[in-house]
Amino acid sequence: MTHTTARGMTMRWLAVAMLLLVIGPRGWAADDAGPEVDGVKFFESQVRPILEANCFKCHGNETKIRANLYLTSHAGVMRGSEVGPVVDLQNPADSLLLKMINYTDDDHQMPPSGKLPQEKIDVLTKWVMMGVPWTAESDPVLPPLTPKSDSIITEKARQWWAYQPVARPVTPKVHDATWPRNPIDNFILAKLEAKGLKPAPPADRVTLIRRVYYDLIGLPPTPAQVDAFVHDANPDAYANLIERLLAMPQYGEKWGRHWLDVVRYAETNGYERDNPKPNVFKYRDYVIRAFNTDKPYDQFLREQIAGDELDHVTSDSIIATGYYRLGLWDDEPADRPQAFFDGLDDIVSTTCQSMLAMTVNCARCHNHKVDPIPQADYYRMTAFFRNLTPMANGGPTIERDIFSDDADAAETERLAAQRAERIDALTAQLAAVENELREAYQKFRKTDQPVRLADIESLHYRFYRDTWDKLPDFDQLKPESEGELTQGFYTLNPRTRDDAFGFVFEGMLKVPAAGEYAFEVNADDGVRIIVNGQRVAEMDGVHGFLPEPSRGTITLKAGQVPIRLEYFQKANGLGLEVAWSGPGVNRRLLSETDQPENAGDLRIDRLMAQYGKKLLSAQTVANYRSLRKELNELNKEPVHTEKALCVTENGPTSPDSFILSRGSAHAPMQQVQPGFPQVLGFADPTIPDPAPGAKTTGRRRVLADWIASPKNPLTARVMANRIWQHHFGRGIVRSTNDFGGLGELPTHPQLLDYLATEFIARGWSVKDMHRLILMSSAYQMSSQDDDKALAADPNNDLFWRFDMRRLTAEEIRDSILAINGTLNLQMGGPSIFTKVPAEVLATASRPDHAWGNSPPDQQRRRSVYIHVKRSLVEPILETFDLPDTDTSCAVRFATTVPTQALTGLNSDFMNEQAVIFADRLRAEAPGDVPAQVRRALRLAAAKEPSDAQVQRGVNLIRSLTDKDHLDADKSLNLFCLMVLNMNEFVYLD
Repeated sequence: MTHTTARGMTMRWLAVAMLLLVIGPRGWAADDAGPEVDGVKFFESQVRPILEANCFKCHGNETKIRANLYLTSHAGVMRGSEVGPVVDLQNPADSLLLKMINYTDDDHQMPPSGKLPQEKIDVLTKWVMMGVPWTAESDPVLPPLTPKSDSIITEKARQWWAYQPVARPVTPKVHDATWPRNPIDNFILAKLEAKGLKPAPPADRVTLIRRVYYDLIGLPPTPAQVDAFVHDANPDAYANLIERLLAMPQYGEKWGRHWLDVVRYAETNGYERDNPKPNVFKYRDYVIRAFNTDKPYDQFLREQIAGDELDHVTSDSIIATGYYRLGLWDDEPADRPQAFFDGLDDIVSTTCQSMLAMTVNCARCHNHKVDPIPQADYYRMTAFFRNLTPMANGGPTIERDIFSDDADAAETERLAAQRAERIDALTAQLAAVENELREAYQKFRKTDQPVRLADIESLHYRFYRDTWDKLPDFDQLKPESEGELTQGFYTLNPRTRDDAFGFVFEGMLKVPAAGEYAFEVNADDGVRIIVNGQRVAEMDGVHGFLPEPSRGTITLKAGQVPIRLEYFQKANGLGLEVAWSGPGVNRRLLSETDQPENAGDLRIDRLMAQYGKKLLSAQTVANYRSLRKELNELNKEPVHTEKALCVTENGPTSPDSFILSRGSAHAPMQQVQPGFPQVLGFADPTIPDPAPGAKTTGRRRVLADWIASPKNPLTARVMANRIWQHHFGRGIVRSTNDFGGLGELPTHPQLLDYLATEFIARGWSVKDMHRLILMSSAYQMSSQDDDKALAADPNNDLFWRFDMRRLTAEEIRDSILAINGTLNLQMGGPSIFTKVPAEVLATASRPDHAWGNSPPDQQRRRSVYIHVKRSLVEPILETFDLPDTDTSCAVRFATTVPTQALTGLNSDFMNEQAVIFADRLRAEAPGDVPAQVRRALRLAAAKEPSDAQVQRGVNLIRSLTDKDHLDADKSLNLFCLMVLNMNEFVYLD
């Protein structure tokens, strides 16, 4: 280590002096056109006249200032307007001012009376490129910068259908009283009758059982299950079928997947590295478990928004808050403050769209263009989340211990205490031997030469490369490297450069006796020491090695306590010194040093190896090494606990929230408090004072209670609409994430309100909503065409028939495995990795590390358990429209593209599964080709094939054998491949 205070300070002052030669007095660059041009003179002679003639009328008149933009002072220009900064000195060509005068900004074209002549545009452009030079002036007093008016919330806006309270409508009367089975049918039939239309006839039983199997569990019925239902004469046969399916664990896997779409579930962070999120699969399992147990939907929402703030916090409620960690996360953003607010935007966007069907995120930079959502409302909603810790690479800010029950928690606590007690005892025994050896050595050598004791056990380092002026939050950053410091002293040796780097050191400090200890830190730049979770001493910023260190004290118990040191070096010098003192510790360094006064230090580990047996005894050394080994093992193996990805906050007090001009984290405007969208008419929330010892603000609990309230006009409507969508193929409101002006209007608004009121009345039970909907005549209709209805309502807006649909990507893959007889129904746990072609892996930045390799039996599990990697999607699922995970997916595409047919016929997966399918047929009907064909068609389509269909299959196999000269097995394999590509297999109805 070297102390370079003088050199560091000298170099920094030289850098500042050179910068002052380049930068003007107000921060603008010297004229790029050349030193002969006087920027101020240029401004006075050419720029000011243009501003006075064309701009001051709206942006310089004391009584009338548009957009809060003052162009009469340099301060006003640099502050910008209510829509954001108008000049960007870092990237002047991108300045909003230049875009406005060139009419390239769609929202702002200035002056509005007409575009300036090109020569004047050139003058203003040059001025901005020069750095906006200005005549010297005293700083003017500018009024506060406020956002645009909230006048968009008009009485008319408040009358929008989705903002009205949910009220139970009167069930309409219909002429055909025999068709309705429940009120749903009345609402459907009333509209059909008004148009002179009739509903389609009922679906046959084979069609119905296949439909309801896929809708509830996402799997096909077996032929035996179809036959049993078709021949069941019990009037309650269909109702009983629904109950059996709702009770199956596969129900949660099917319906949990719908929710995972909405909350943009993925298991990696995205961007180039696309690293995995720790323990994220537990959130997926939580969702599946919630649907299987029919957790009330209002509680389901409360747990995800504020599971750690509820009156009764459980492992499930902690896991549920992993919701906040599902989005994209850049671990090395160019602009960290902006990245933080981008993360909040993702949370606000997903929360409002998934739970409220409101596009509040559209008001981040300006008032919503269509809906009555002012910019202030966006930031009022953001304020609920302002205190969240951002996503990280791991650690306590994003992970928390969870337990199966109170007994499990108590047992874990007992084992941890037992381990800590043993560690403390071992530490004391080892310290006694080390002190004995030190005294014996000094007596033997007749010297006072110090013997250095390694006071830190299990010392680990993380090394970072970046430039800082203040100590960053290292836990939010990705280290370049990490490792162990086996000697037990802080050292900068693992660095790969001499500037622009940082370290975090963590270990266990050996405390010889209870009492008060003093710590000292000194460094060329920033350093902070944290002992037993408490900040004890720090020196932040860029300052050079100082004459006096920073000191602090803390009372510690005997034994081991965690110790953490954070350090960064910006430029021009290295320096780190850490020391401590207290009971049993005469001031000792915790850091390595090459200072002359410490050059002769001897380390206890070396002393033990060289003199232990001679000065103590062989038995003492053997015991010492045994104790040392036990301690090392204990330190390496903490008490195992299950951990969950979760949300945390920065304590009970939140930072202030501001409206950000044009969404820029660097342009705060008016301060705001947490609040709900004003158009809904709710009073501003009251945030209760945090209880003693609280770790959060309690804001999210207030938001959760409001969203999950039966008085909220949106929540029940939105979920009822989603449930309807997944049974009928589209929602009553087709735009299920947007109930605003940019979305679709409900085709049956009264039916939607009926469903919403039923949902609340039935205790927010999703399974009860299935029962209600599936028992209706509307759901049990066939997809049969009707020429009159097709002409009058080609889009089936009135639900005159049941729309057929293609199976989802997961249903296709799972069904292939099901009819093969190889589907593994194991539930839960870490995600699996299917076999991915090398050509696909080659597209990754690190092909050898892009994907895992699960055992064959695990690869046959349901698709919901396949690893969801943002940058590499399982090919079969991607081909059949697995949704993008960057944003909330309300409705999946169902495309028909050539790659689907090519994949279905040529992919390794499909051909391998066809062979397995054929093997099943050969085992069940050996040597009987017609029976094999009949069995294959029955398994794939559920219905009994006709003799003609069977004969076509037999003819195909014979043709492949006779004309193409394939053997019998290969011919059957190709027939099975054809079956897996049939429309009857991949489409319902």
